[in-house]
Amino acid sequence: MSEHLSFPKEKIKILLFEGIHESAVDSFQAQGYTEVERLTTALSGDELTAALDGVYMVGVRSRTHLTREVLEAANRLMAVGCFCIGTNQVDLRAAAERGIPVFNAPHSNTRSVAELVIAEMVMLLRGLGDKNTAAHQGRWLKSAKGAYELRGKTLGIVGYGHIGSQVSILAEAMGMRVLYVDVLPKLPMGNAVQLDSLEDLLAQSDFVSLHVPQDPATVNLIDAARLGQMRAGSYLINASRGTVVDVDALADSLRQGHLAGAAIDVFPREPASLEQPFESPLQGLSNVILTPHIGGSTQEAQRNIGREVASKLTAYSDQGGSVGAVNFPELSLAPHQDAHRLLHIHRNQPGVLAAINRALAATEVNILGQHLQTTPEIGYVVTDVDRACADLREELASLPGTLRFRVLY
Repeated sequence: MSEHLSFPKEKIKILLFEGIHESAVDSFQAQGYTEVERLTTALSGDELTAALDGVYMVGVRSRTHLTREVLEAANRLMAVGCFCIGTNQVDLRAAAERGIPVFNAPHSNTRSVAELVIAEMVMLLRGLGDKNTAAHQGRWLKSAKGAYELRGKTLGIVGYGHIGSQVSILAEAMGMRVLYVDVLPKLPMGNAVQLDSLEDLLAQSDFVSLHVPQDPATVNLIDAARLGQMRAGSYLINASRGTVVDVDALADSLRQGHLAGAAIDVFPREPASLEQPFESPLQGLSNVILTPHIGGSTQEAQRNIGREVASKLTAYSDQGGSVGAVNFPELSLAPHQDAHRLLHIHRNQPGVLAAINRALAATEVNILGQHLQTTPEIGYVVTDVDRACADLREELASLPGTLRFRVLY
């Protein structure tokens, strides 16, 4: 596939789904991209395919699914932005096979999720959910029975990444002792202590807060056996991924009184739209906080996400930079001053770079700079040259293994 992007930026069509924050539109327009359409809903099936006709960059959240079939039908699509943390709604392999990088916002909602976790711990220890409901019903539950301070309690964090470490900082500020486990050695924030095993953390913690990604290793990470290893009377918080907790086992543990409560923001099955009903075995259980996947749903987080992902998309469109792509070789590139930039995406196979350079040498093009980065499947070569070399465009685009070729002036 050969593309020539010498035409004005305002001709590059961008489509945003699911009410992505207007900060994304502002960011695109600030960089000269004015052909931006923003929809408040998700689309699927033939409607989605039709909407993507002629679109160069698309932005989605969690409910717009870019399947292999949808991606193959998107005739102009060159980049995808997931305006959220997760990328499960995109067939990443299919996108990579078409030379389409997928970007996300892994850090922009960190503070929002961390604050929700702290708030939920306070609510659980004070029984605020039940007391609030009772007051609305005219019942006056003024009692200190079963109500405790957060100070002095032990928090166990599973996954000490950007969100887990932020929770750690806030928890220590509240006077908590913090333990954590991670698949990698991580320097602690403050006085937090990394433990060697999840079992040790579960046994020592009054609260266990989960902050791990969704992958095969984390499916049902907290199952009936692990719930049994948790301290009697402790609490579980999950603001990571719905597949991490066996919710049926959690419901059983709560009914049996082993756990004192839980706060769950993500679920194995979530409604695909606002009109669909929500069902969970955790419904109706006392001292269980259920929230509709709102960990990052603050205006601050959505504004930051809009800016972050839009900037990654424009950096790729303007300069070919792919830092932050989840399915694609990452290259950090400076602006191409007084040069023509050739972007060659290909299958990671021997001989492609040599073939590119042979073609350039044959026409006596002067190479001003060249970058190569690969993944096991994809190779990405960016070459700055001193002239347009329009005569080489078709040759470079048709080299064996080529997935996509772009020229930036």
